[in-house]
Amino acid sequence: MVVLATVAGLIISGPVLRRRFPAAWWLLLGFPVAAVRVSRTWRPLMAGCGLAVSRKAALTVVSGLVGNGAPPPQPRVPRRGPVRPTAGGFWFVVRLLPGQVPQDFAKAAPAIAETWQVHAVRVTSWKPGFVRVAASAADPLAAPRIPPQRGSGVLLNVAVGVLETGAEWVMDLRQIPHWLIVGDTRSGKSTLINTLVAGLAPQPVAMVGIDCKGGMELSLYEPRLSALATNRTQAVRLLASLVDLTTDRMEICRAARVRNVWGLPDDLRPVPVVVIVDELAELFLIANRGEKDEAHAAGTALIRLAQLGAALGVFLVVAGQRVGSDLGPGVTALRAQLGGRVCHRVADPGTAEMALGDLNPGALKAAQAIRPDQAGTAVLASGDGWERARSHLVSEMDAETTAAQYAHLTPDLPELRHAVGTLRTAKSSAATTVVVERLDRDDDG
Repeated sequence: MVVLATVAGLIISGPVLRRRFPAAWWLLLGFPVAAVRVSRTWRPLMAGCGLAVSRKAALTVVSGLVGNGAPPPQPRVPRRGPVRPTAGGFWFVVRLLPGQVPQDFAKAAPAIAETWQVHAVRVTSWKPGFVRVAASAADPLAAPRIPPQRGSGVLLNVAVGVLETGAEWVMDLRQIPHWLIVGDTRSGKSTLINTLVAGLAPQPVAMVGIDCKGGMELSLYEPRLSALATNRTQAVRLLASLVDLTTDRMEICRAARVRNVWGLPDDLRPVPVVVIVDELAELFLIANRGEKDEAHAAGTALIRLAQLGAALGVFLVVAGQRVGSDLGPGVTALRAQLGGRVCHRVADPGTAEMALGDLNPGALKAAQAIRPDQAGTAVLASGDGWERARSHLVSEMDAETTAAQYAHLTPDLPELRHAVGTLRTAKSSAATTVVVERLDRDDDG
């Protein structure tokens, strides 16, 4: 009686519980129903999707011809593990039958989702001979959760949205130092940059902007930027100064006998620098010989920063509406150095190919399936795989307010600021000289 009363109470209060406490509703009511549905449909579903194997095909034929009423032998189906709940779905592991590959289950994922009446089913390799089947009961990207309190996270670690699994989408620049973000107009690219900048603003980091569209996008954050280049000429000078900055930091690390800036003592470690490049194509498009030299210089500097920056505390976030090999060989070389990829809806298939094609063909198909009404939705890819995600909504006004609020935390990097304001005539390395001299004195002591 107690069990029946409890079940009846959950059914009656289900709509209210689901609206106010979706995670609790799922664990108490939604998941048990889904687990029962999986158990009841597993064998016929595997047979219908062509994932079951007949034990004795010849015996099945003979049994039908004789007609003695004996049931034909049941086909052999893949063995699955226990169904485990998640915050908004469930998952389990399946042991493949001889001759099966993970792609067989991946092709059947849409049919499996329809049978189980869930939003989506994702199949990934677990280990040799096994696959992981994960189901999402509803679309977690439809209404991303409110972002966590800004400034409460780890250095260079920002929660920018929600993953399709329901987990937080975290951009960790210490783990993946360089990112490529692509997306068409109104696809959510600028919103993602707003969210990233708003999350970095309270942290002890320097941010540098390169916006060759006259600063229309990144000027919102100017109070929190240590330098902002608004045209390609300024961008080339600023990038050259950033390369010089990495050289200075090499000297500091070499004098301290460490392999990167993270091995330096806290009082000697230089401030991390996050370089945000908006609309990469503007750096590479050329109309005459002079612009060709500038574009080549900008591309070379970006590639050098991508190669050296992670160990020296310089991180790249490169964004653009269109990123293709037609912009020049420098773009392809730069792409190879950007380990994190984010692809929103794009109008040019070549841009999606450039962003994701070299990492995961499945990610490329998922990106091309993003609809125009799914602004903010993107496909993430790295060397570890791919996922769908959606960024939190941080408006231009919110980003501008956050930049002004934390303007007092903006590090003063005069060598970068002067590079944007005037032509550099000499390399500024006074700070480096002081640090190296101090390390020499410590060694002598």
